[in-house]
Amino acid sequence: MATVLNFYEAAVDELSDGLVDLPLYPYFEIAHYIVSVLALREEPGARVLSRTSPLTCWFSSMLNCFGGALLTAILLAQPPIQLFINSDDILLASVIWYLIFYSPLDGVYRFTAMLPIKVVLSVMKEVTRSKKILSGITLAKSKYQDNLPIMISIAWAKGAGGGLLSSFDQFVRGIWIPEKNELIRMSYATRITLIGAVLFSLKEIEYLPVEKNHLMLYYTIFTGINKCWMMTTRSAFTFSSVECFLFKLFFTGDFSCCTLARKFGIFKTDNDTSKGGRVNSPGVCRNKCPSPARGGRGNRRAREEAGSRNKKHK
Repeated sequence: MATVLNFYEAAVDELSDGLVDLPLYPYFEIAHYIVSVLALREEPGARVLSRTSPLTCWFSSMLNCFGGALLTAILLAQPPIQLFINSDDILLASVIWYLIFYSPLDGVYRFTAMLPIKVVLSVMKEVTRSKKILSGITLAKSKYQDNLPIMISIAWAKGAGGGLLSSFDQFVRGIWIPEKNELIRMSYATRITLIGAVLFSLKEIEYLPVEKNHLMLYYTIFTGINKCWMMTTRSAFTFSSVECFLFKLFFTGDFSCCTLARKFGIFKTDNDTSKGGRVNSPGVCRNKCPSPARGGRGNRRAREEAGSRNKKHK
């Protein structure tokens, strides 16, 4: 048993150190750019926009690729124009944007949109996300010593800036979709980045009893596996039911719609039973159709039958 534990600790140490020392440029940055531009390409109206206004499409793609750096610069009162200092990154992202939108016969887009290729690229982007979260915490700590809200904010902006700037991106493209506001309805990337920002910030101020490299390894493995699961099975976030439960617990006090409460019978409401949460309220069936005795479709049918009988008597 001790040998197994020693082997596990040695493997975790080696993998975590290798992950920390892993260079992002160019392969992981290329994966990040491809996934970001693919997400824009799959937005409604993006292909039409690329034909009518290529400059707007390019600018929107740069917002998706460098949104984290842009939002971090704004929060730290730094000039956003400094993003264009490193011309190699801009050139690389621009080449990827052009190939995905304008390649002959959409060959590059069709290839990168294939599920196995997209899964690999998405996992590589999760590695980039974890390293960007850690770099955001380091940047915030260098300016504001051990300030938990600032570290969380900068790390969140660094890792999910493209999603947080989605409203501005929609403004650039001339559309407005309130349902896609990230602060109202967070996407998977925004939520998982916020969780990572909180965990890494708590570790930075020594509130978590785990090494930083190990935490980064566990977080990267979890996000990578969960992303693969979501893309291959097309299911929701793994902890969506837990999120629902916590939201109902702390902000509404209503457990009738909570999956965990209804499944395990933890809470009992007026309309639920303690076994499975089946609806017992009178006049309502399982398909939520009104009862004929309560003024639903049955009353209209009764009136029609009565009218037909009166016509027969006449």
